[in-house]
Amino acid sequence: MPAILFVFGTRPEAIKLCPVVLQMKRQYPAWSVKVCVTAQHRELLDSVLGVFDVQPHYDLDIMTGGQTLFQSTARILAALEPVMEDARPDLVVVQGDTTTTLCGALAGFYRRVPVGHVEAGLRTGDLDQPFPEELNRVLVGRMAALHFAATPWAAENLRREGVAEVGITVTGNPGIDAVLHVRERLCAGRAAGCGLALEPGRKLIVVTAHRRESFGGGMRRICEALAELAARDDVQIAYPVHPNPNVRGPVYETLAGRNHITLLEPLEYVPFVDLLSRAYLILTDSGGIQEEAPALGKPVLVMREKTERPEAVEAGTARLVGNDRETIVAECRRLLDDREAYRAMARAHNPYGDGRAGERIGRAVEAFFTGRE
Repeated sequence: MPAILFVFGTRPEAIKLCPVVLQMKRQYPAWSVKVCVTAQHRELLDSVLGVFDVQPHYDLDIMTGGQTLFQSTARILAALEPVMEDARPDLVVVQGDTTTTLCGALAGFYRRVPVGHVEAGLRTGDLDQPFPEELNRVLVGRMAALHFAATPWAAENLRREGVAEVGITVTGNPGIDAVLHVRERLCAGRAAGCGLALEPGRKLIVVTAHRRESFGGGMRRICEALAELAARDDVQIAYPVHPNPNVRGPVYETLAGRNHITLLEPLEYVPFVDLLSRAYLILTDSGGIQEEAPALGKPVLVMREKTERPEAVEAGTARLVGNDRETIVAECRRLLDDREAYRAMARAHNPYGDGRAGERIGRAVEAFFTGRE
């Protein structure tokens, strides 16, 4: 029976891989399915592991304050060597485009173990946007044997790069598996929400912003736009602030203490899904939220110049606004003031999946080992 090793380290990776881990264990109980976490994001990661009750077999705990990309890459890769020796996997599974993703794939490559890449084929075509994620996923794509593309668009990117058709499977995105699972628990009263009090007569804008390409002037412009929006008489803003000092510094300097703006510590996954479900609209530079929000019927304004997830933009549920203050304010006003414009975007239409990605990934792995289609 095959031995599968999942390697991940951040909250977004855990959100998308924990449903796959659980599904694979249910679907193929005879397989050896093990989890290695690098803890690239310690507290944010642990909260998701608790939601899905996934217990890591290996915990590298590599996070330290202020570490550089050089340091985190070197530490993760070195720590994975004894894990690979002990686990002796037949397949290493990674997700997305983080430093952990790159190192997990490279560890598999160095050991001559096949690599499976969940959410393969995302591309902006610009190595600087997002940085360093675009390069990470391109490199992982060169090392992977199994490419689990969330959408046909992502699969076509892989074909254009010369990836063999036999290695590509369109699965949908397991992040949708996760958000639909949590929404069901919230609706049934089996999970606690975020606890945020909504102000009467005000529409909630939920904000997340943490991308490296926005550090400095970009973050200041985003904060200025939020301050201008909060001055309206019909807006309430909730912003869970990323712990990176390049984010927290300008956010608290500009927005702390302002009326109708609530700055929150990073939320655990279930309360965060509840917060998204309460939103009128969402402002974000996150990749995962571009996928999750359409499943909840929420318009998304993406504070980036380019996105590797164009399907929601093409479907009309997301729009690129960059980090320009005037553009952010104008697009928010359009959705706040124009009911028809809002209705056109607030459609529960999700091009990223139907909640069965984990099942499809399991079947593709089975076919890889058995030779059956």
